[in-house]
Amino acid sequence: MTRIEARLAELNITLPTPPAPVASYVPFVIVGGLVHISGQVSVDASGGIKGKLGKDVSLEQGQAAARLCGLNMLAQLKAACEGDLDRVIRTVKLGGFVNVTSDFNPIPQVVNGCSDLMVEVLGDAGRHARSAVGVANLPMGFAVEVDGIFAIAS
Repeated sequence: MTRIEARLAELNITLPTPPAPVASYVPFVIVGGLVHISGQVSVDASGGIKGKLGKDVSLEQGQAAARLCGLNMLAQLKAACEGDLDRVIRTVKLGGFVNVTSDFNPIPQVVNGCSDLMVEVLGDAGRHARSAVGVANLPMGFAVEVDGIFAIAS
């Protein structure tokens, strides 16, 4: 068992099967030691968390949605690393998009659901630069979408 696999087990986290793309793109691209992961939405086996924060979805539900995005991102990252998450050197940057009403402001706190997961799983290597943006709508009505860039070893 690898170091990251052991950490996931310790946290009682089972990564999902990486979600298939729903449009004309690939789930990740590797260039020069960086893995660019396409946006992962707040979907899981139950269908996920959909709706607009400030109307249908609470802050806590939004944080859970961002965590789901992070779990899907880690699943894609594992696929990019051919099953070996110990190849991950660092989370470089996350970009968070939150489906919000015009008066919902704690957008960064929502995206913390994903950011905190990266640190829980990867330790200091999970700390990253980030953007967090409120948007009028997301694909299929999901509450949160997050994309990411990770440095990996060859």
